[in-house]
Amino acid sequence: MTNQEIKELISCFENSSLQTMKLSTQEFTIEMSRGAGAAPAVPQAPAAVAVPAAASAPAREEGDAVKAPLVGTFYAAPAPDQAPFVAVGDRVKKGQTVCLIEAMKMMSEVPAPCDCVIEEILKADGELVAFGEALLRYKPC
Repeated sequence: MTNQEIKELISCFENSSLQTMKLSTQEFTIEMSRGAGAAPAVPQAPAAVAVPAAASAPAREEGDAVKAPLVGTFYAAPAPDQAPFVAVGDRVKKGQTVCLIEAMKMMSEVPAPCDCVIEEILKADGELVAFGEALLRYKPC
């Protein structure tokens, strides 16, 4: 992982609502956390980072949600100049792509779990998301 990729990871973390994040590979481990008076993480390998910052309010936890299958950056559209995959009120079919998550320069499509109507988009374009975090709320059809 290059220094620029680490800086981008830190920037994404700072702009997200995540409280902690840990990335481990065979070569290194990066840990980031935020909160009042948080102590820096103890290095476990060549690159370890702690980023204290103000805590954000948690997202609403009611209803069915499409959840992040991995840690990465949320993208609502296939490209910055293109329309989003879905909008609030859209009817989608099971398996239809509803967003992308970028991790380590790889784009992963996130499919709709069933035929449904999109009720709410919980994440902003370019926001860092954690594994299992709700991305979109939907109502099954």
